[in-house]
Amino acid sequence: MKKVTVNDTMQKGYTYILKEPAGRNFAKDFKPDLTPKEMLELGVFGGKYMTDCIKEFPKSWFARAKLSPEKHDDSLNYFGIHASQPLSVWKKKGWIYKEDPRGWFQWYCRYYMGRRIPEEDERQIKRWRAMNRHIAQLQNGCRRGDEGCQPRRRQALLHWAYDSRKL
Repeated sequence: MKKVTVNDTMQKGYTYILKEPAGRNFAKDFKPDLTPKEMLELGVFGGKYMTDCIKEFPKSWFARAKLSPEKHDDSLNYFGIHASQPLSVWKKKGWIYKEDPRGWFQWYCRYYMGRRIPEEDERQIKRWRAMNRHIAQLQNGCRRGDEGCQPRRRQALLHWAYDSRKL
C-alpha cells in the first residue's frame, strides 16, 4: 500500500492510502468508459480543474491533457461548450465530500489510483449511475454518432467518464 500526501490549493496535508492497483478492482457496478487520463486528453472542465494537482497523479495523465492554468476555457472542452455548474452549486446541493473538495472527478481520480472509502465510493458510484438518464435522452433524441446533437449533454457525460462520442 502506498501513502499519498496532498498539498494543493484546496487541500494541505491531506493523506490517503492506495489500497488497490491503479485502474483495477472497481466496484462491480462501476464501469466507466474513460480513464481520468483519457478525460483530460479529450478536454473536460474547461481545462482548469486539475492544474494545481499535477503532483498527486501520474505525469502521463498530463502529457496530452488540455489544461488552462490561468482560467476556465470552454474551447478546451471536447465539444467546445460550457457544461459545468460552479463549485458553489455543488456545495449547496451537498455533492461535495470533505475528502474531495473538487467533487466527483477528484473522487474518480483517487478511486482510479486505488483509494477506497466504502461509504463515499458507494455514494459517488450511485451519482455516476444516475447519469444514465442523460444517455437515454441522447439515444432517444439523437442519431448515433451525431456529435452536433445535444453537445452540452454530451460534454456533461464526458465529465462523468461516459464516452458520449459513441452514443
